[in-house]
Amino acid sequence: MAHAGVWLDKKLFAGLMILPKPGIVALVIVSGITGLYLGGHGVLQTRIAFWTLLGLGLSTAGSAVLNNFIDRDIDSVMARTQGRSLPSGAVSASAAYFIGTGLVLVSLIIMKIAVGAQATLLTGMAVFIYVILYSLFLKRTTPFATHIGGIAGAMPPLIGYAAAHGSIDVHGVVLFLIIVIWQQPHFWSLALKYREDYARAGVPNHAVAMGVAATKRRIMAYVAVHLPMMALPYQVGMAGKWYLAIAMAMTLVYIALTARFFFSDRDKDLTIFHFSNIYLVVVFGSMIADAVNL
Repeated sequence: MAHAGVWLDKKLFAGLMILPKPGIVALVIVSGITGLYLGGHGVLQTRIAFWTLLGLGLSTAGSAVLNNFIDRDIDSVMARTQGRSLPSGAVSASAAYFIGTGLVLVSLIIMKIAVGAQATLLTGMAVFIYVILYSLFLKRTTPFATHIGGIAGAMPPLIGYAAAHGSIDVHGVVLFLIIVIWQQPHFWSLALKYREDYARAGVPNHAVAMGVAATKRRIMAYVAVHLPMMALPYQVGMAGKWYLAIAMAMTLVYIALTARFFFSDRDKDLTIFHFSNIYLVVVFGSMIADAVNL
């Protein structure tokens, strides 16, 4: 019995650790730092940065937990997600609901007290769009759900920018648009990999509803749009020539990898998905590094 208790404790601990989707939280922090740094004109304001990133991290974690709560029936059907905290029984649905709600509420309180009203409003909007509009309603009804969900995912750099700058201008909007465009091929490449899983769960995302060929065309089109989009930070004076060179080089590699997949007979290629993660970190990292030279 003692051994069973230890195993259950370990299972619960592991379930709680993966429940908030730490990989997504990490990417949000990276994009939030970019917004904070550029919004602060090349200076990372320690106090604002700490509270903003804490609020962003908690709101993202809370939204991810609530997404797990809402999707628990879908996750139990899909082979890819059956090992998640709720389908596996590691964490109860009621616990996930209260944890997710608590994290979101704490994040909004932190943002309101320590950061400002605008950042709080943007954070609340991101949570509402992702949890209510996307997860609860649109994900199960339309292949265009990711376009709405992508708005929420694109808001962290905008929140960081607003927190540091005190308002939103063209620079903040550019950061937002970059993530809006980046998210679509990032998600669709994963959706192609698990198309049968999504179909079995009744999730009509683009790969399921429109088919492989149409999804490959959309991925190619959106990745191609990265080329002019990634030039915008240089054009509007956010970053310098070193950023532009690195961003263009990374984008050409991204386009080449996508074109290789597009012109192939394969119906999936996770190389694009994995590279898109590296791509975002490198592009935003170079934007931060080159901002100091403006």
